Amino acid sequence: MWFKILVLAAFAIFSAGFACSPQNSEYRGVLIAENDSYEASIYRQNCAICHGKEALGKEVDGQLVPSLRFGDAAKRTDDEIYQQIANGKLPMPSFKGQLTEEEIRRMVVFVRKDLQGRETQD
Repeated sequence: MWFKILVLAAFAIFSAGFACSPQNSEYRGVLIAENDSYEASIYRQNCAICHGKEALGKEVDGQLVPSLRFGDAAKRTDDEIYQQIANGKLPMPSFKGQLTEEEIRRMVVFVRKDLQGRETQD
């Protein structure tokens, strides 16, 4: 009896650890919190407040802000990602006044390659 409980408890702990693991198929790319790249710094300063610390999305003022790692964001082209960052689309603000052209382009690569684990289209 105790052996079964111990095995079930071990399985539950292992399963919970896997579900939260960065290797989980839902969690693509790098961990932003552990990334010291310039782009990760830009993300933490400008994007994390709405998209969450690890770009998994979150709720802000009753609206669901999407994940940048999977879902609709993963279906967008480089140009669509660029336009979204540069020009915004309500409720997301435009960042072309805050970020340089080079920074916006670097963020497109960061989203596609580092967050989604995909190649850029350029």
